[in-house]
Amino acid sequence: MTSTDRYLARGPRVGIRRFTADDRQEFTALVRQSLDLHRPWLFPPGTDAAYDGYLARLQEPLREGFLICEHDSGRIAGYLTVNNIVHGAFLSGAIGYGVFAHAAGRGLMSEGLRLVRRYAFGPLGLHRLEANIQPSNEQSIRLVERAGFRLEGFSPDFLFVDGAWRDHERWALTREMVQKDEEDQTDQEGDRADRGARRGGEAE
Repeated sequence: MTSTDRYLARGPRVGIRRFTADDRQEFTALVRQSLDLHRPWLFPPGTDAAYDGYLARLQEPLREGFLICEHDSGRIAGYLTVNNIVHGAFLSGAIGYGVFAHAAGRGLMSEGLRLVRRYAFGPLGLHRLEANIQPSNEQSIRLVERAGFRLEGFSPDFLFVDGAWRDHERWALTREMVQKDEEDQTDQEGDRADRGARRGGEAE
C-alpha cells in the first residue's frame, strides 16, 4: 500500500477502504439490486437520506466502516462495519456485513473479511471480534466459520430485525486464534515443502 493508495489493506482481488459521500449513488443502487439476497436478515440503506444517516453514524468514535471493493473495476462488492467498540480490558467490537448480489458466491466477501480481521487486530488494536447471526442465515454462518470464528452461545430475542425480536447465535474470534491459524498454515506449508524435497531426493 502506497501513501496515495486509498485502500487500508489489499488482498489478491479486493481492497478495503472507508465509506465516503461519493459512494452514495453506487451503494444505494447495489442495495436495491440485492433485496432478494438480503431479506429478511439485512436492511442496509437504500436511499440517499438513509445512506447519509448511516455515513454519519460511522463517524462516531466507537464505530468503523469498510467498503470491500474489487481491484480491477473498483466496484463495491460488499461492506463490513465494526460496531460497539469497547476499549480498556475488553478491546472488542461487533461486526455487521453484507455482500451485494453481483459479488455473491465469488469468495470476495471472505477475502474482505480476512482483510478487516487483520486491520482490526492490527491498527485498530482490538483483541476480539463478535458476530451475532440468526440461525437460519446459513450463508452468513458459513462466512464466519471460514474466517475462523467459533460458536460461543445462543441469545434468544437478541436483536430487533424485520419487525420482531430475533434469536441469534454468537460467534467470536480473538487475535490469538488468528495467530494460531496462521502458524498452523505455515507449519502445513513447511510440511508440504519437506515432503516435496524428500520426494525430489528419492526421484533423483
